[in-house]
Formats: sequence, C-alpha cells, structure tokens
Amino acid sequence: MKGIILAGGTGTRLYPLTKSISKQMLPVYDKPMIYYPLSVLMLAGIREILIISTPRDIAGFLSLLGNGQKLGIKLEYAIQEEPNGLAEAFTIGESFIGDSPVALVLGDNVFYGSDFGNRVKESAELTKGCTIFGCHVADPRAYGVVEVDEDMNIVSIEEKPEHPKSSYAVPGLYFFDNQVVEIAKNVKPSERGEKEITAVIEEYLRKGEVNVNLMGRGLAWLDTGTHEALLEASNFVEAIQKRQGLYVACIEEIAFRRGYISHAQLLELAEPLIKTDYGKYLVDIASEKMLQTKI
Repeated sequence: MKGIILAGGTGTRLYPLTKSISKQMLPVYDKPMIYYPLSVLMLAGIREILIISTPRDIAGFLSLLGNGQKLGIKLEYAIQEEPNGLAEAFTIGESFIGDSPVALVLGDNVFYGSDFGNRVKESAELTKGCTIFGCHVADPRAYGVVEVDEDMNIVSIEEKPEHPKSSYAVPGLYFFDNQVVEIAKNVKPSERGEKEITAVIEEYLRKGEVNVNLMGRGLAWLDTGTHEALLEASNFVEAIQKRQGLYVACIEEIAFRRGYISHAQLLELAEPLIKTDYGKYLVDIASEKMLQTKI
C-alpha cells in the first residue's frame, strides 16, 4: 500500500500565522505538524508516500523531509494548485498510486492511542473496498458524520450536516483499494465547489464495500485547524510526553523500531538535534534504554 498526505490549502482560519507558511509546518509542541500524519503512515507500514501541497509550500516540505531516504522511506511531492477538495488527491496522485491500494491522511490531523499502531497496520492490509474510522465527538457538525446500526453496518454518511444523525465523526484518515482513482475522477464538485471525500465513500457504500472502524475512548484525535485547537494539540502532546517519557509522532523512532533504519543511522539523525530533548530522546532509544517499549 502507498500513502498520500494532503498538506495543501491556504490555512485562512489560522491567519496571520499561515500568511507566509504552510499550516502543516507550524509546531505542534516540539515538532512540525506534518510529522504527525507522516507518523501515522509509517506506523501503518507504508514506506512510499506522496506529499501534496501548494506551489508556495512544496519547497519547504522538501527542505524539511527530503526524499525520505534518511528515514528508510521514499517521499515524493506533487502540487495542488487550488484547494479543490480531498478527492482530488487521488487524481493528482494517479501516476504515483499506479495499481496499488492507497491510504490518505490529512496534514492537520493528530492521532494518539495505545493500540492505534496495530489498527492502522491492519487497515493497510486492505485489498478490497475501503476502511474509514469513526471517532466520538461532542459536536460532529464540523465533520463528515457516519451513522451505523447495531451490527456496525453503515446506514449513512453526511458531510458537515446541520443535524447529525450520530456523534461519530470521520477523521482525516482513509484506506482505499485501487478503484479509488477512477471513482475520484467521476466525483462532481459539491455546493462548496469541492470534490468531497464523502462522495467517494458513498460510491463504495453503494457497492457494499465500506468497513468502518469505530475508535473507543482510548483514542485521541485532534484537528489543528484553529488557533485554539492548535494550542490544545500542543498541550496534549506536551502532557503525554512529559508524563510517559515517550514521544508522540517521533518519525525517527518509528523508522528505527520498524527496522527501516539501523542503530548507526538513528544516532546520525540524533547528532544535529543533540542540544534538544528530542535529540537526547533519540540517543536514549539508540542506547537501548527503551528498546522494549512498543509503538
């Protein structure tokens, strides 16, 4: 399976912060926001990843992450000229996807949970249909909303409904088989003028090929699209890391524990960061103090 991170958009809700920089380059506590969705795909075992961003911002991501070789993965880049909707990611990435299934994660989503790595790894084994997630939220009106029956069959999916039929929001993480490219090509823009991901999921639903994975109380999902949400996400990550002594979305650690890079390569990545707690954490991992800790 291949992966796509959609890190485009203008970030107007975060102005003036994002007038000259991508939202996904802003810090969520101690690391750039894009580390969080990248870590999700790496946890899923996905090593070929396409980052889609704006003409202005693509160079910044390339400078930050390069081609991914230092992490034992392969990163490619593509441009979304205008924020035309999530479904457009699959047409932009058509040549990258090829004949592979694909996962899509939004660049401003933060996930954390004790069993989350296993869940996404299982989802990445998908060969037919699509898998979406459902997260219980207090006010789902700002999200796509999934309604399920008592047997966990999907009854309906709506995009930002005024009167939600359930409290389960669909976070920005999706797994699709290769049909998604052709389905996305046929999606018509909504009243908002965007090619909605909900329309893609509805086509899979029509075929009876949607699996929903409802996340319980043990999963934290944060959207960082507003100043308040960005601050809340930073405070959350700080609290977890200081309390547990384990880092959230540490892409170097994931690469090492997944066997993508060696002990020597991890130390090489830590060296320029050694004056920071982040760099010292990588050294601790490399020195085998924390090797028994699962991710």
